[in-house]
Amino acid sequence: MGKSARKQAMKYASKAKPSPWPWVIGGVIVLAVAGWGFMRWQSQQGVPSLESLIEQGKPALAQVQSQPDYGRSHANIGTSLSYATDPPTSGTHWFNWTEPGFYSRSEPREKLVHSLEHGNVVIYYDQPSEEALKTLRAWASRYRGQWDGLVVVPKQGLGQTIELTAWTKLLRLENWDAAAAAAFIDAYRGRGPENPVR
Repeated sequence: MGKSARKQAMKYASKAKPSPWPWVIGGVIVLAVAGWGFMRWQSQQGVPSLESLIEQGKPALAQVQSQPDYGRSHANIGTSLSYATDPPTSGTHWFNWTEPGFYSRSEPREKLVHSLEHGNVVIYYDQPSEEALKTLRAWASRYRGQWDGLVVVPKQGLGQTIELTAWTKLLRLENWDAAAAAAFIDAYRGRGPENPVR
């Protein structure tokens, strides 16, 4: 073997082969993200958009109860507080709040009232219809702003009734009415006393 051929052979022999692992890991990540996106898209199929229902639901706003404003004071986190209404729509609350989203476990009322003060709409459910649950999940995943989000939480004893609350406002739906819920959310979301953004 000539000198140049030996040099060429050594050059190729000294090069390490690239590892396939970055490609494998990258492929797994891409598949996971695509799968999550598909599942989320599929879960929202057949769910009406909130905007498409607002006009239809506006007559239901006549049934909204306006409740007294019991103030916006803060109490230390962990302090047990009592409220004049059930569910509460105002009053003293903790310094921390419940972030917008869909919850399968209950949240402290003291955090939920702070969420209302921010301008979030807090929606309570127990054993709603499958349609109601699917719609509330989809809407909660869409409206996640700190000052204009949706907080959907369980509350025992409601059965199929849905309770929608905003600061000093309450709408009880004994039977699921997506249009009425949409009109309430549109009327009060983002209009809390702490930082109105709508």
